[in-house]
Amino acid sequence: MKLNSVAPKEGYTWIRQGIWLFKQNPLGFLMLVFMYVFAAQLAVIIPVIGVFAVLLLTPALSVGFMTACRQGIQKERISPMVYLIALRSGILIRKRILQLGLIYTVLILALSFVLSLLVDFESLLPLMTSDKPVTPEAIRQIYLVLFFGAILYIPVAMLMWFSPILVAWADMSIPQALFSSWLACWTNKAAFFFYLAIWSAILIAIPLSIGMVLDALDFGQAASFIIAPISMAGLTVMHCSFYATWKACFTEDEVVL
Repeated sequence: MKLNSVAPKEGYTWIRQGIWLFKQNPLGFLMLVFMYVFAAQLAVIIPVIGVFAVLLLTPALSVGFMTACRQGIQKERISPMVYLIALRSGILIRKRILQLGLIYTVLILALSFVLSLLVDFESLLPLMTSDKPVTPEAIRQIYLVLFFGAILYIPVAMLMWFSPILVAWADMSIPQALFSSWLACWTNKAAFFFYLAIWSAILIAIPLSIGMVLDALDFGQAASFIIAPISMAGLTVMHCSFYATWKACFTEDEVVL
């Protein structure tokens, strides 16, 4: 396994490659992302256990989607069961993937705790109730949540971006996979910054702009019917582009799961 250093412009190339990969099997990839989003929303309904389960299984689901990307390139059929492939890959890999999920869960819980110290979540309650108007303070707190949340999540993302794949496909130990993932992200930080900046514009700025235009034209009720499928397609392409980041940052030996 060799770590590569790429030019900043590769961030744009990853997105183009994600679009190409999505086109190979759009229905299959959309199905996988829809399943994940649906399961995550369903898990929120189950107090504590549901969210914990989603966080714990996130590395396994990541390996599953990346495996689906390989299948898409090879023109193979994509099945929902691909999400379970890491858990079926042997006792050692399954153990490491679940341990990685536990580490991810602890990191997210720690991040949430720190975020609660930095942001006044009580001022956000009006957004979740229909009987109180949204206050300027609540809007300010939303921006603080987004800002501090993004800053705090960056180190977690660097550790977890490639580590599930390095565990499942390169047979690395957890410490080695975490360090290699962080090193790959840091080495190619300029490309990742460009990559994430473009996706921020696509998934946040564009839907907000469309919503504002529709509101101005008094078509606010139709906004969700237009924005939702665009956002889902964009989210799916973004997941496909994860595979492009992997192929660019690492030169791997061919491994068949």
